[in-house]
Amino acid sequence: MAFFNFFTQELAIDLGTANTLIIQDNKVVVEEPSIVAIDLKKNEVVAVGTKAMQMHEKTHKNLKTVRPLKDGVIADFQAAEAMIEGLINMISDKKRFFTHLKIVICIPSGITEVEKRAVFDSADHVDAKETYLIYEPMAAALGIGLDVEAPEGNLVIDIGGGTTEIAVIALSGIVVDQSIRTAGDEFTTDIIDYLKKEYNLLVGERTAEEAKIRVGSAIEDLVNPPDAISVNGRDLVTGIPKQIEINHKDIAKALDNSLRKVEESVLKVLEDTPPELSSDIYRRGIYLTGGGALLRGLDVRLSRITKLNVQVAEDPLRAVVRGTGMALKNSSRYSFLMDRKNI
Repeated sequence: MAFFNFFTQELAIDLGTANTLIIQDNKVVVEEPSIVAIDLKKNEVVAVGTKAMQMHEKTHKNLKTVRPLKDGVIADFQAAEAMIEGLINMISDKKRFFTHLKIVICIPSGITEVEKRAVFDSADHVDAKETYLIYEPMAAALGIGLDVEAPEGNLVIDIGGGTTEIAVIALSGIVVDQSIRTAGDEFTTDIIDYLKKEYNLLVGERTAEEAKIRVGSAIEDLVNPPDAISVNGRDLVTGIPKQIEINHKDIAKALDNSLRKVEESVLKVLEDTPPELSSDIYRRGIYLTGGGALLRGLDVRLSRITKLNVQVAEDPLRAVVRGTGMALKNSSRYSFLMDRKNI
């Protein structure tokens, strides 16, 4: 048995729409954008992750970039397989000929059986011998240190790139949940549309994403607002390059409609929560995880609408992958939280 364990490789994977993170031996060993670059002439992948992102929206006719996941699930099966394999290969250049690969992958709580099968099939392609799936809200709860087995209710909101997961967790299960496809990617699109409408400026996805990170805000009345930034794009009237200055108020206006959808889903979950668990949530508050949790003032905005204390988790970007890693490390203890496939 010891000989077998020596050749076992265990990986916890947060397969995100925007970014993919991998944990091995309790350490984040891969943190890359979820994107691949494909040579159309040769029909082969030429870059994965950061290198592919550097090519995004700058390609020529023989080269294209593909984001394999959309709204939290696999949209391009072949590109997803290539991306997962490429990211795993970043960990070590050693051959895995004799390696028993065991992986845990987190998935949205609203995923269908067909979409779940696509994740399992992608794991098959990288020769995984044991594959487990865990729902993102549960992984996020584990990752921020909540006792998911306790008879107490916890409300976790995980805002990723493709989905926002809102779940009440108690006694090792999800009691009430909502999975909506309004999240980081939608926020980026909102910024592109806002700049087009208000400033006649067409910007790319990367520029909008950078603006979201640098001056992104959920409210206009920030206590410590960031400095305004300059963004470059194409003037829709003249067709020539143009630069404008925007601030956090612009982003707050751009994101308002999408954030209202998030608020509505949170209120719906609270409305459907059993009263005893509502009592727990009143005392414990709401926990925010995921990249969207870094949006300035989002905790304040949600607190205003729910009248509850809202806490942004420590290192919210890595909460889900940390929880996935815990589930992997303690797969026997947390087996009831995961779907499993053995080959």
